Amino acid sequence: MSSRRRRCKRQLIKFTQHIARLITGTLNSDNEDEEQESTTVRYHPENLEQLQSQTHFSRQELQLLYRGFKNDCPSGVVNEDTFKNIYALFFPLGDSSKYAQFLFNAFDKDKNGSLSFEELVCDLSVLLRGTTEEKLNWAFNLYDINKDGQITKEV
Repeated sequence: MSSRRRRCKRQLIKFTQHIARLITGTLNSDNEDEEQESTTVRYHPENLEQLQSQTHFSRQELQLLYRGFKNDCPSGVVNEDTFKNIYALFFPLGDSSKYAQFLFNAFDKDKNGSLSFEELVCDLSVLLRGTTEEKLNWAFNLYDINKDGQITKEV
């Protein structure tokens, strides 16, 4: 594996860990009181048991992840611009927005322009705890930009 590929892989792992810290609430070291946590949340996960069966996370882990997610994303969703800004923190040299857009599109399963907690946690489950086959399928879907079942180089 070339040094460029290894560096890219390390940066992608760092980014994934950053997203995990974002939704667990450990991104910001400031612990807010329960009273300050009473922000209006416009989106809630529908069925915790179903989400647990779809991921490699326990019920307790999902509850903890959601608490952190709603602290950092009070609206209950992450839009593409916010996602790109977070991603850019890990790639300060050059323009990472195009690749961040590909990642965002891979995470945005329902193609509504925002990431819900379910979308984010399902993909994090695969990236952090998935089998090798699950990770390979996820990576293939990331690079199959036009979703035709093939990875092609644009000319």
